[in-house]
Amino acid sequence: MGAQVLVADDDPRQAEVVRRYLIAEGHEAVVVHDGRTALDQARRLRPDLVVLDVMMPGLDGLQVCRTLRQESDVLVLMLTARTTEEDLLLGLDLGADDYLTKPFSPRELMARVRTLLRRASRGTPAAPSALRRIGRIGVDPVGHRVSVDGAFIECTRGEFAILAAMAEQPDRVFTRAQLLHHTRGIDRSSTERTIDVHVVNLRRKVEVDPQRPAQLITVYGVGYKLAAGT
Repeated sequence: MGAQVLVADDDPRQAEVVRRYLIAEGHEAVVVHDGRTALDQARRLRPDLVVLDVMMPGLDGLQVCRTLRQESDVLVLMLTARTTEEDLLLGLDLGADDYLTKPFSPRELMARVRTLLRRASRGTPAAPSALRRIGRIGVDPVGHRVSVDGAFIECTRGEFAILAAMAEQPDRVFTRAQLLHHTRGIDRSSTERTIDVHVVNLRRKVEVDPQRPAQLITVYGVGYKLAAGT
């Protein structure tokens, strides 16, 4: 069964190309050309995925992404002509699930779409024993939830993927490349700096003192580990 995809891009020609490729793969696609309409349609349609251009009139894509993430966990794939690392990481920091820099090929875009939808729909075998408790942190791969001292916290998909991977093997040191594979798959345009951003955000959510982490530990020169704690 195809997904419902909202395409928000102020370039009508590019948006139409994306729409046609989505339909050819069996998805439903709705196209809008500005940020405010994108938010309105996202709230009305509740799509499975939003393909979101950064540079749009009214509200830009970053503002739209920030609002969407506050309201839902819809998949967000950002399109951006900004190629600096900080610009790209900002989108991820706001909760985007993936990004693609312009110019891009429609085939690469569709590959990203398939990867995101597949990852979102991939079920974990339902079993109460799947719940992992590592120190103060609980990771529920079935319910896709994270708790700290019993209180649930909100995590992006990338953040959850990092914790879920680490929770499977507490105290194992993961390289950034290994965590990048867990969060985004093999992605030519991503950098391992992406993982650092996710870890910083996670520490704000799960650590008593993010500046002195007790569980989400940096192993200098290697990567990160989730310490079992006490």
